[in-house]
Amino acid sequence: MITGIKGTTLRKAVAVAVTSGAMLATGALTAAPAQAVTAPSIVAKGGYVMNNANAKTLYTKAADTKRSTGSTTKIMTAKVVLAQSNLNLDKKVTIQKAYSDYVVANNASQAHLIVGDKVTVRQLLYGLMLPSGCDAAYALADTYGSGTTRAKRVANFISKMNTAAKNLGLTNTHFDSFDGIGNGNNYSTPRDLTKIASSAMKNSTFRTVVKTKAYTAKTITKTGSTRTMGTWTNTNTLLSSYSGAIGVKTGSGPEAGACLVFAATRNGKTVIGTVLASTTYAQRATDATKLLNYGFSTI
Repeated sequence: MITGIKGTTLRKAVAVAVTSGAMLATGALTAAPAQAVTAPSIVAKGGYVMNNANAKTLYTKAADTKRSTGSTTKIMTAKVVLAQSNLNLDKKVTIQKAYSDYVVANNASQAHLIVGDKVTVRQLLYGLMLPSGCDAAYALADTYGSGTTRAKRVANFISKMNTAAKNLGLTNTHFDSFDGIGNGNNYSTPRDLTKIASSAMKNSTFRTVVKTKAYTAKTITKTGSTRTMGTWTNTNTLLSSYSGAIGVKTGSGPEAGACLVFAATRNGKTVIGTVLASTTYAQRATDATKLLNYGFSTI
């Protein structure tokens, strides 16, 4: 028989051990419920995130409010080019003075293409998506639109962009430009832009281009010599700052603010989304980072 202070202590120890064992045995019933992940607060006026595998919505903020899109418009420009039948990415396009004059007149972002140079369609896509070249966008629209004049070809190309949006079932998107420098009727929404990007990302060439951090094109000059262009650097800083980032496209403008369509893949899962009308380039990246983190935590 156990007696005295030591015995009392031992009985307490046994009781504690038994109680602990019971708690462990029923742990599934007594464990505290998992805490839901709190949706982040972003500065951007509009935001949307979805699971790229099944298009399930993961986050919304004014996701269906129409806004100016800036150069995120160029996602559709690239998508339309890449959808052309019998597309030859090595086809050479001669750079026209009109393309150069256009970017100068609009003080637009450019790939600094040289008038008279022959540039491949593949190179134009890099010039379009990395430095956000409006000259490259003009060259592509002029090349892949139909018509007897440059104006008609460009108008036809923009109509192809709008047809592509309709074919995706998008009702809150309209393009009146090939590059985002609109005439008051170029708009989309975070949800629609995300769907456009998701569709574009099905194309392997598009995926390769938009995840490239830097690209140096070698073009052919008027005299037939080779010109090594200045390196085009991708304006999407997430490619360097966010692990798993795979695209997609920045945008900006007085009306659009700072925009970013973004995507990342981790552990075989891809999250894709959009922020529109953030305040600065740094802030749009911060907003996108928050939404990616949230997306991966809820997917």
